Amino acid sequence: MCWTRPARLSDETLHPARRKVLESMEQHWSGLTLFVDDPTVPMDNNEAERRLRNPIIGRKNYRGSGAQWSGKLAIMLFSLFQTLLLWDINPRLWLIDYLTCCAQNGCRPPENTAEFLPWNLSEDQLERYRNPTIRIGENNTS
Repeated sequence: MCWTRPARLSDETLHPARRKVLESMEQHWSGLTLFVDDPTVPMDNNEAERRLRNPIIGRKNYRGSGAQWSGKLAIMLFSLFQTLLLWDINPRLWLIDYLTCCAQNGCRPPENTAEFLPWNLSEDQLERYRNPTIRIGENNTS
């Protein structure tokens, strides 16, 4: 008996659950094997799972108020902080600058929040946010 996907899919006695898996493989095969042609693509998603670990544990430990807005806020902040970490930016230094800017703007977000996105930061700003010698409490404003 031939064990190729098309041959197995043509088998009318194939269990529906197995058929569903094979059909999914058929549909997503190029993505499932992308790492074979591109060595920069990891074979697994362990890094993503490790990055999600702290927020998941936190969610279980500090349930918050249970309000929907607090859950949405947590999701946005976890995403933001993980993005900063991916860019090798110290989230505390970045957050001090952002909140200082908010305070100077009458306790409102700055006009152009996109200026604080890692890909829009200048090389000097990136260097400062990545510099471990900067201490909290120093003048960290942009």
